Formats: sequence, C-alpha cells, structure tokens
Amino acid sequence: MRDTFREIRERMEEFEQELRRDLAAKQEEFRYTVERNRVRFSREAQEAHRALATRWTSYVYESGFFKILTIPVIWFALIPAVALDFFVYFYQLICFPVYGIPRVRRRDYIILDRHKLKYLNWVEKCNCLYCGYFNGLMGYLREIAGRTEQYWCPIRHSRLPKTAHARYGRFVDYGDAKGYKRELKRIRKDFGDCRKE
Repeated sequence: MRDTFREIRERMEEFEQELRRDLAAKQEEFRYTVERNRVRFSREAQEAHRALATRWTSYVYESGFFKILTIPVIWFALIPAVALDFFVYFYQLICFPVYGIPRVRRRDYIILDRHKLKYLNWVEKCNCLYCGYFNGLMGYLREIAGRTEQYWCPIRHSRLPKTAHARYGRFVDYGDAKGYKRELKRIRKDFGDCRKE
C-alpha cells in the first residue's frame, strides 16, 4: 500500500537539502563563514553592517506609542516559556531513557545568533534574542512531543492537523486496529533517524 505521508516527508527532506544548498550560497554572497557554530563576517561586511545600523532611539520612536505599550505583555510570556523549557528538559532526561527514545538536542532548535549582527541596534538585538529563543523553544517542544506521541499513541487523526510534526508519517492510519496491533512495537523503536543527530 502506498504511504502518502512517507512520500511527502521524503520530498520535504529533499526541499530541506535544497534550502541547505541555498544557505551555503547565501554565506558566500553575504561574505560569512560558520566554524564551530561561530559566524565570521569578512571585515568589509562588518564595516558595511555598522554603517546600516539604525540608532535605537530612532527605532523606538518610529515604532509608535501603542506598540511600545505591548512590550511588557510580550516579554512576560518568557516566564512560562522558561519554566516549560526547564520542565521539558528534565522530562526527556528522566523519561526518554526509560522508553528507549533518543533525547532531542536543544541546540538544534534554539539558535541565538542574530543578536551578533552589527546592523542591528541593541533593541533589535533583544527582539532577535526573544524570537530566536521562543520560536526555537516551540520547535524543540514539538519534537519532544512528537517523539513522545510516536511512542505512546502513534495513530493518525481522523482529519489532518494544520501542521503535522516530522514523526507523524510513521503513525498507523486512524481506524486501522489490526495495523496498530501489528505495528506498535516496531513504531516504538523506529527512532533510527534520531540516533544520528
């Protein structure tokens, strides 16, 4: 039987490879290298970046009064996010070895590097730290939840979710009772792709 989810996932992986090639081309275009997770811009690029930086006072003034008022609401969300980050870290540290699930590497999802760009002022750098952390955390949580779901309840839903996580293609079809009973043990061990991380 044809597995549409696996075929789509394979195509998505091909697109991810294409994105990696495009990123390599962008590194050349914008004159930077990445060595041991450290970005190094050419001297010319650094000088050009500094020249393009907007003064933080101008940036804040141009943002407008009402946008400034939303800042406490936005930053307050970090409190539950950091608490969730710690909880989920310990959750997988304790539970994943018991289930035989490989741990998710946090650094693969939470990437904080944009604050080092010289063409950003300190307010923009803070915003970039926030967004990099928050969106990275959501991806990290999604992968941990996806691996947990693969182990405990690898059954597709009766209707397609708005976005399906990367593990979803391994699940059995909704209503396939025989497939579930037959495939559950295999699916619970199907983490070979994670071990190479």
